[in-house]
Amino acid sequence: MTKLIFGTGQYKYRVEDPFGILPAGMTWGNVSHVAVDSSDRVYAFQRKDPPIIVFDSDGKFLHSWGDGDLIDAHGIFITNDDELFVVDRDMYQVLKYTLNGELLLTIGVRGKSALQAPFNHPADVAVSPAGDIYVADGYGNSLIHKFSATGDHLLSWGTPGNEKGQLTTPHGIWVDSKSKIYVADRENNCIQVFTENGELITQWPNFYHPMDIWEDKHGVFYVTDQVPRFIILDSEGTILARGRAPEAGHGIYGDSQGNLYLSASLRGLVKLRRLTNKELE
Repeated sequence: MTKLIFGTGQYKYRVEDPFGILPAGMTWGNVSHVAVDSSDRVYAFQRKDPPIIVFDSDGKFLHSWGDGDLIDAHGIFITNDDELFVVDRDMYQVLKYTLNGELLLTIGVRGKSALQAPFNHPADVAVSPAGDIYVADGYGNSLIHKFSATGDHLLSWGTPGNEKGQLTTPHGIWVDSKSKIYVADRENNCIQVFTENGELITQWPNFYHPMDIWEDKHGVFYVTDQVPRFIILDSEGTILARGRAPEAGHGIYGDSQGNLYLSASLRGLVKLRRLTNKELE
């Protein structure tokens, strides 16, 4: 296992690559995204059966599920209440499950796309503290959709373009504790920040094809782009640290201990274990 150390200042990590030991006979597919639940179990979302593979925080295989249910893995999100949402991109759906794979909610009609309406190859999903569901409809529409907790469509915003507030391949999405919406606008090379009703608040520039964004419990944001590069920012968009990441993570998520996980395509997962203050001395 590679154990490179990278990062700057207080944000330094030991790279554990690969992360996650698969059972005999199981191989990785294209791991599009990753998420972590309240018990720090790690969920890899891949484009083959089984689409969901679950590990403990040390990389021990726990179980898997979803065979035959999900076709084209893209985004995944787990709420504080351990509700799991996934984006099935080429089936034009967002689905909500229990952590053990029981289907609770479906948004979108399987196999049916829509122009300037939900969905046309959606990319990512995030849920607000109030339970509203936000979807980055990134590949065909360049829209953000807002749904109620029960899946009712409330509103959509966005037009294709490169002006502020316009979107070109919104690829990752996050909602903070104040219900501000953060969009990784991949082809516009920026993070755009909106109100919960789609009004532009600000734009964070100077990324290169940002892929995904995740926020920790301290309000610190982590962004991966295609350099590959890893950027850490405060809630105002000020850069706290950055470096050349070991993987251009298509997805990023973190756990309660400050460790981070990157989806690494056909290589599975990479763990960035946060170094303690003692280790930094």
